[in-house]
Amino acid sequence: MKKLLLTLSILLVMVITAFTPAPKQITVKGSDTMVILTQKWAEIYMKKYPQQIIQVTGGGSGTGIAALINGSTDICTSSRPMKRSEMDKLKDRYSSYGVEIPCAKDGITIFLNESNPVKELSIKQISGIFTGKIKNWKEVGGPDQSIKLYGRENSSGTYVFFKDNVVKGDYSPSCQTLPGTAAVVNAVSKDKYGIGYGGSAYADGVKHCAVKKDDKSLSYLATAETIKNNQYPITRYLYMYLSNRPTGDIKKFIDWVLSPDGQKVVIEVGYFPVK
Repeated sequence: MKKLLLTLSILLVMVITAFTPAPKQITVKGSDTMVILTQKWAEIYMKKYPQQIIQVTGGGSGTGIAALINGSTDICTSSRPMKRSEMDKLKDRYSSYGVEIPCAKDGITIFLNESNPVKELSIKQISGIFTGKIKNWKEVGGPDQSIKLYGRENSSGTYVFFKDNVVKGDYSPSCQTLPGTAAVVNAVSKDKYGIGYGGSAYADGVKHCAVKKDDKSLSYLATAETIKNNQYPITRYLYMYLSNRPTGDIKKFIDWVLSPDGQKVVIEVGYFPVK
């Protein structure tokens, strides 16, 4: 009798397992600024839930948003807010303007070569440098040398955010565009007179420049405290976007990202919690 019950129990488990759908693979695409963070989230989450597969790729915020619109990704990561024109395209296809989920905060860091004596810059000076109005380091208290500019490609959310909120004009034609913040950091680390910008988590091997809102303000480095207190002038949210409200496995993953465990990963990678 016991053997019969054991056999029936095993068969019941097999039947339940056979009819239990496997977790859907979740695809995440977009921001190069966020790719290390998102990969870390996915790695830890898949260890916690071994049946779940999460595929993460970069390519830039604009690329991720395009993928969300055409249906080739479940989640888009973006280091800038979605544009109204992009939301309209979502509306046309999915009858929804999409769902915006702030999932971390970042302070866009100004990168200088470690040998550069300049310690701080105002937003106005940074704008002048990247528009090409300020061409020599001596104009901002540095050596009598030409400034070399390094930035992101125009599909990057960081490129767009920095252009709209700091440069406030067109980038100088002399600005070398590079595919990813890590490439910008690498270029500046090798160029004594270089300057670049990007997410704070990538700023190894270069000098962090303190930033002040205007000439009368104090300058701040991007730290957990200055981000939390809204003192660092170039602060932004990092987002996940979906075409509609999340359900099932996607909702479960996003809920974990926003949980204390998920936000702990944000700090470990070098960004800042969303709250």
